Formats: sequence, C-alpha cells, structure tokens
Amino acid sequence: MKLNIERGALLKSLGHIQSVVERRNTIPILSNVLLECEDGRLSLAATDLDIAIGESITVETEEAGGITAPAHTLYDIVRKLPEGSQVELYYDVDSGRLSISAGRSKFTLSCLPREDFPVMSEGDLPVSFKVTGVNLKRLIDKTRFAVSTEETRYYLNGIYLHAASDDNDEAVLRGVATDGHRLARFDVDQPEGAADMPGIIVPRKAVGELRKLIDEYEGEVEVSLSETKIRFTFADIVLTSKLIDGTFPDYSRVIPEGNDKNMEVDSKILAEAVDRVSTISSDKTRSVKLAMEPGQLNLSVNSPEHGTATEELSVSYESDSMEIGFNSRYLLDILAQIEGDVVQVTFADAAAPTILKDLTDEGALYVLMPMRV
Repeated sequence: MKLNIERGALLKSLGHIQSVVERRNTIPILSNVLLECEDGRLSLAATDLDIAIGESITVETEEAGGITAPAHTLYDIVRKLPEGSQVELYYDVDSGRLSISAGRSKFTLSCLPREDFPVMSEGDLPVSFKVTGVNLKRLIDKTRFAVSTEETRYYLNGIYLHAASDDNDEAVLRGVATDGHRLARFDVDQPEGAADMPGIIVPRKAVGELRKLIDEYEGEVEVSLSETKIRFTFADIVLTSKLIDGTFPDYSRVIPEGNDKNMEVDSKILAEAVDRVSTISSDKTRSVKLAMEPGQLNLSVNSPEHGTATEELSVSYESDSMEIGFNSRYLLDILAQIEGDVVQVTFADAAAPTILKDLTDEGALYVLMPMRV
C-alpha cells in the first residue's frame, strides 16, 4: 500500500475515527485503525466492538492495499506534522511496518494484519429515514445532559428514541433521557419512514461520537435501525452502534399533570442567581431553596460549613406562597438548555416533580425532582 494525502484531510478523518478507540485495550487489534486504499480512496475504520466508525477520503494512490496501525499514535504523528504538508503512507510487506513521511520527518509503526480486524455485522436494518443534521444536533443537545452514568441502571445510559405524538396530536420523533433526578424530553418533526420504528435506547458513547461527527454538518443524516443496531450515514462517514438491550421506563408517568402553580422568570437572570448563591453550598447536596410569593422569588442556601447566601428576584407568580428545594447543578443544567428569554416553571407542592418549559420551543420539556432542604 502506498499513497499520498494532504495532512489536513488525513488529520480530520483520523480525528473522527480514533476517538472511538479506547485508550486501554486487552485485545491489541482494537487499538488499531484499519486503512484500506483502492481506486483513489482511502477508507479508515475503527471499532470497540460496540461502535464502529468508517470514513473514506480521496487520495493519490500509488499502490492499493490495506493494513491496521495504532490509532492514537498515528493520529498524534499526523497532528504534529507541519501544516499543509503532503503525507506519504507506505506499507512495506517485507518489514511489516507502515512508514509515514512528510518533508524531512519519517516515522515507522508496527502493524497488525487487516484480516484480524473485527467486522461488526449489522444484520437487517428494516427501518430507515432521513433527519436533518440541525434537528439531530438539537435532539442530542437538549437531552443528553440528563443521561444517567450509573452502570447498574444500564437502561438509562442512553437516549430513548421513538415515534410519538405531541400534545397537539402531531407525529414527532422524540428523544428522552433521565437519570432519576431529572428528565429531558425533546421532539422534532417526524421524518417519513420513522412511524414504524421500535423504541430504542442509543448508548451514551454512540450519542457523544455522533454529536462530534455532525458538529459542522448541516445536510441530511440517513438513519437505519433494527431492534439491536443503529446506523447513521452522512457525507463520507458511517457510524454503526449496538443499542442498549433493556426496557426504558414509562417516562410519561414521571411527567406530572396537576401542577397548578405557575412561575415565569428571565432564564438567564435565574441561572446567574442560582449559580451565585450555590457558591457556598456543600459539594455533597448542592441544594438551593426557592421560596415563592406573589411577584417575588427568594433563593437561599444554608451551609453548615460555609455560611448562608440569599438573593431576591422579581418574577411573574400569582399563586400561594410555597418553598421547594433543588439540586442547584441539575437546575442549572436545565436552565442552560432554555434558548428563549423566559422559562416557565410549574409546581404542585414541595414534594412533587416540577416542570420547566422554554416558551420559545414547544418541542422541549424538562422535569426536575425536588429535594429536602
């Protein structure tokens, strides 16, 4: 295998591919990236056996062939080569090494045969639809902060993606994430072909990799899935992932319907105030108390170790006076998702889940569980 490629193009593709590769691997081949060159295209692939990413780029081919090389080392080498340089990759069958040359720099890397590289079988992916990169980004950004990291409740370690109907009975593609303390739900218009999809849980790592890949992509992403696998195809990139084999809880039971105390407040002013008073809250609880009375909200934190903090805000609130406590970090995570100027917060009582809504975005809904303060 022998080819020439511009350093920037190779670096970009290696950046996409190598982030799937775990730093520590008991199986050596999983530390490697598969390089296959044919007909003026270089295909790169990496996998951790749960996720696989493949990408192809245009190169000047002198000799077709393929090999696997250490992913992180190859990425670091290319990253440190001079900007704008031409990179030559040459695999010498006799020595079993891959040489990387650019200008006066030359490196050689030990390789493993491409025949050993595991291929992730997709099986049949009967459901297929297209969703815009913009909608997919929003769906991920508005929900993934609430994904659980607790491995024992593995079925919460991803975004639950399914076809649903919104409050206006419109067909939507819905993403839901929860860690038991807060819940995020976000709807986008349902793409053609998505109505028959099964409810699936896309793992946290796959969500993170996908979000990085589509960061600058505005076009359509083709989504193909079955009950066990999902594949995202766009530009020259294919991301395939296993799905979480578990049942996502009935999230609709967590969303309260009887919340009758309504407060509207400037979301940025509230976020800044919560951030300020929580400076002295203890790291363990991070609790902040909200005390509402008509036209007014009092935020307070009382820490035995550090002292007290209070702040008063003008709000739109006409119901009976009440007090409720929240984890300030969870509250700030939700407020960070509010794009409009005003956040609508509806309460029932100090022990019941609270709903937060962005008045400029009907597709988004957040639920926050209270805590004792």
